[in-house]
Amino acid sequence: MTTSALNQNLRQFSKQLKLGVLFYQLYYAPKGFVTTLMREGLVDRAINTKAREQMEQAAYELEPLPIQTAPAFGIHFLSGKKFWYQTCFCAYSMMQQSAIPLRPVIHDDGSLEQPYQDELRRILPNVQLILNSEIEDRIETHLPIAKFPHLRERRLNYPHMRKITDIHAGASGWKLVLDSDMLFFRSPNLLLDWLQSPQQPCHMIDVEPSYGYSTALMTELAQATIAPQLNVGICGLNSSEMDWDQLEYWCKTLIEQQGTHYYQEQALVAMLMAGKSCAIASSQEYIVKPDREEAIQPKAVLHHYVADSKPWYFRYAWKHIAAPLV
Repeated sequence: MTTSALNQNLRQFSKQLKLGVLFYQLYYAPKGFVTTLMREGLVDRAINTKAREQMEQAAYELEPLPIQTAPAFGIHFLSGKKFWYQTCFCAYSMMQQSAIPLRPVIHDDGSLEQPYQDELRRILPNVQLILNSEIEDRIETHLPIAKFPHLRERRLNYPHMRKITDIHAGASGWKLVLDSDMLFFRSPNLLLDWLQSPQQPCHMIDVEPSYGYSTALMTELAQATIAPQLNVGICGLNSSEMDWDQLEYWCKTLIEQQGTHYYQEQALVAMLMAGKSCAIASSQEYIVKPDREEAIQPKAVLHHYVADSKPWYFRYAWKHIAAPLV
């Protein structure tokens, strides 16, 4: 293909990307809001919004964790202005429960503005912030749009994809990536052992299969058995082993055959881990979607607050971490 033709294709693809963002803003975002409103109801939504605001305000009042001088094990997050306080509570709670030194490594989703950076550095003194400018340079170098158009399009229009691209592209070694909407209440021995000697991928168990794509298609592409209920709230992968050409092909084929989906990142991770021996967190100790009773009186090691458990997260759960403040 000539340089002129390539540039023309890239311009067309870029135009499509912008249209995709606009379509999301005009259709999917309002649709998601209406769906949430119908599920919660006006009164409950007002209560949940107030509780979420209270949680964010409480983050500003958290006492800084002690400064650690010993070499620490990294725990990785993707975060920005909408989730910085949730990231803070998750990292804070894990570090409180850990017998080994940990270092939060927070990857900017493009919206981690200076005031949020300052708060994260205040509360988590040994935090490492990887800002958007550095990430964008790395993405351009290692995932150029001409070679990886589908991964780049998904990264732009589907932020969850950044948990794969932005954290692993151009990097090396094992990484434990955690979702921000989780809290730790006991020592996460499985994860602490994994961090000290990672030998295999690591994940948790979902309450139901949540991939958005058929098992048949995923199995055909991965050429291995897909875990039935993998959840990426906990995701341990080796950056050095990421096959980006394979991921681009998988991403392209999934979309062409069965469309885009909210859970595509989870599907791709399940395909990356397919057929491999994994460290799997117990669903009794590492709970996805805890109920109200468990959120009020936690007995498990960890909660991942997804879907209908979000109200219990905002109303009750974080207060266990910030107990002296409330």
